[in-house]
Amino acid sequence: MANTTLMKFFEHNNWANFQLIEACAALSDSQLDAEPDGATKGSIRLTLHHMMASQQSYWTQLAGTPPVFDWQSPPNFDAIREAAKVTGEGLLSLASDESGKLEATFHHDGYAIEPWVVMLQAINHATEHREQIKSMLSKLGVTPPRIDGWMYGRITHALSEQNS
Repeated sequence: MANTTLMKFFEHNNWANFQLIEACAALSDSQLDAEPDGATKGSIRLTLHHMMASQQSYWTQLAGTPPVFDWQSPPNFDAIREAAKVTGEGLLSLASDESGKLEATFHHDGYAIEPWVVMLQAINHATEHREQIKSMLSKLGVTPPRIDGWMYGRITHALSEQNS
């Protein structure tokens, strides 16, 4: 598998999603369903649900496959984990561009879309909602996980302190 920058972005996206999902899995139902007092809209549970439903949509649009998960109501954490795994691996596979699917414009909902637009949206969308959830965790008095690029660089040994 090629080691591309785009793939690294999606590897980070998957890691960050799982870090946040695990932090939220430890919350009580009342914490998961608390309505935020601030700029965010929707509870932690609903935001996680929206993140995974959207990630599935981005993946299925690009891959040309039917949806795998039915998102009629907010899922339990086992379903969220499975959705994050399947859709995250699907997007990562597309990022490797081994399928050739990222080369051609496709049509969806009346738009002609270059695939890079959907890939960019997948990363930006997840990042925005992860930050919203981290803000909601802080408001609940829960220390959110550190999921920024610097931390991911450290844990993957792409960023290391040099001894002088």
